[in-house]
Amino acid sequence: MKAAPARSPAKPKFRRIVLKLSGEALKNSASGEPIDAAILARVCQQLKEVHDLGVQVGVVVGGGNIFRGLSGMRSKGTDRATGDYMGMLATVINGLALMDGLERLGVQVRVMTAIPMDKVAEPYILRRALNHMEKGRVVIFVAGTGNPYFSTDTTAALRASELGAQVLMKATKVDGIYDKDPKKFSDAKKFQTITYLEALSRRLDVMDSAAFSLCLDNNIPILVFDLEAPDSIRKAVLGQSTGTIVK
Repeated sequence: MKAAPARSPAKPKFRRIVLKLSGEALKNSASGEPIDAAILARVCQQLKEVHDLGVQVGVVVGGGNIFRGLSGMRSKGTDRATGDYMGMLATVINGLALMDGLERLGVQVRVMTAIPMDKVAEPYILRRALNHMEKGRVVIFVAGTGNPYFSTDTTAALRASELGAQVLMKATKVDGIYDKDPKKFSDAKKFQTITYLEALSRRLDVMDSAAFSLCLDNNIPILVFDLEAPDSIRKAVLGQSTGTIVK
C-alpha cells in the first residue's frame, strides 16, 4: 500500500510584515486585567508560528489597555501632550510583556523604543532594526513615534514604510472593514477590498488619516482582520485571511 504523499510546507505570501497590535487586544474585558496571561500567551504563540514560517516580523503595540492619551485628556483633565507621553510609556510595558512571552517560546526578540531608555530597550535605529529582522529576530516597536499627537497606527504605517514591509496588518476585534458598525447594525456591509481614498472619504474608523496617507504614498497594503479568530495571524500571512485589504 502506497504511503500518502507528504504535504508541502505552507508558503507565506509575505516575506516581511509589520503587525499593528492594539493594547486592548491584550486586555481581559471581563475582569479588567490590563494584560491577560492567557491572551498574551495565545498572541505570542501565533507570532511564533508566523516566525517559524521564515517571515520577518515587526510588531507595533499600542497602550490603550493601560492608558490612552486622548481619552485621558478628556476624562482626567490631563494635558494632551502629557497624556500622549503617558500612553507611549504604556506601550513599553506591553512590548516587554510580549518580549517575555515570545522568549519563553524560544523566539529571539528585540524591543526598540522611540524614546531613549537604555536600561529597558534599544533605541530605534532603522538599520539596526533591519539587521535584527534579517537575522530572524522579532522586533517590537514601542513608545510610538516618540512624539505627542501621533497615534500608534501612524507609528505602524511609518515603521512599515521605513522597513519596506510588504503589508501592514492591523489586528482588530472585527473581521474586516464595514460601512458601519457591524455590532450595532445587522445590515452592515463588509468590504473585501477598498481603496485608501475611499476609506478616507467614507471616514471609516480603521486608521487615522496620517496612517492612511503614509501607506498610500508608499504603496503599502493594509490588511484588517480579526485577531480573535483561530490562527488569524498565520492565516493572514499565508494569504488565507477573510479580512479586508486596503490598497
